[in-house]
Amino acid sequence: MTLPEPRGGRPLVIGVVNVTPDSFSDGGAWFTPEAALAHGRELVAQGADLLDVGGESTRPGAERPATDEELRRVVPVVEALSALAPVSIDTMRAEVAAAALDAGATLVNDVSGGLADPDMAPLVAERAVPFVAMHWRGHSRDMQSRADYGDVVADVARELTERVEALTAAGIPAADIVLDPGLGFAKRAEHNWELLRRLDELVALGHPVLVGSSRKAFLGLVGRTPETVRAPLERDVATAATTVHVARLGAWGVRVHDVASTVDALDVVEALREPRRGMP
Repeated sequence: MTLPEPRGGRPLVIGVVNVTPDSFSDGGAWFTPEAALAHGRELVAQGADLLDVGGESTRPGAERPATDEELRRVVPVVEALSALAPVSIDTMRAEVAAAALDAGATLVNDVSGGLADPDMAPLVAERAVPFVAMHWRGHSRDMQSRADYGDVVADVARELTERVEALTAAGIPAADIVLDPGLGFAKRAEHNWELLRRLDELVALGHPVLVGSSRKAFLGLVGRTPETVRAPLERDVATAATTVHVARLGAWGVRVHDVASTVDALDVVEALREPRRGMP
């Protein structure tokens, strides 16, 4: 399976389908298979290029579900949604990834970059599917204690390069690896902002780059105090602003909760490009 390509130089819009009871962004609104399927249909209608289905919350402090529970959550949703659009499976478990691929998923999105499960890289290599490797320093329960960097962009670039070397050694073609800087994962607000400012340095590593800033806490703090922080559902305008920024710096894709505002923002980016012959 080949890596999806952005159309017309704009990033792919990857719509988030959280099949969890404790997501930070939607509080379990799409937890049942019926609700998740309806939400996926809505995201496709709004212009999503791909749907990312996950059954484990990775918010700071979250506890992991049992493998059987994660499978129960995601497999029927992946099977149903894969008839509507390309689907990626958001999981750190090779067993879940395998079941989702059997159900119709065409891409594996692993926030641990293959570090959480030693069977993940061999599975992806065997199935010959694209793989999103996020920068990761540990599970949600304690990851923020590891947010210690010299130069965060240089450190993340180095650690992602090490992951690429390990993944290619396991048999995954370099052309099938997408990198994700992991905004909010073992990162404080200042780290997230610096990674966004200098995203072009990660793009220069030579792999497609996926950005997942959507509704994250650091966006809720923009122009606010901790006492007046925006709730997750009030962060879509800020998310759209980051989408415009990373689109101009060469991001391959953006993973978002609100597809409609993201598509609108990317339409503006496209309109601002140099006019083409025959176009107003």
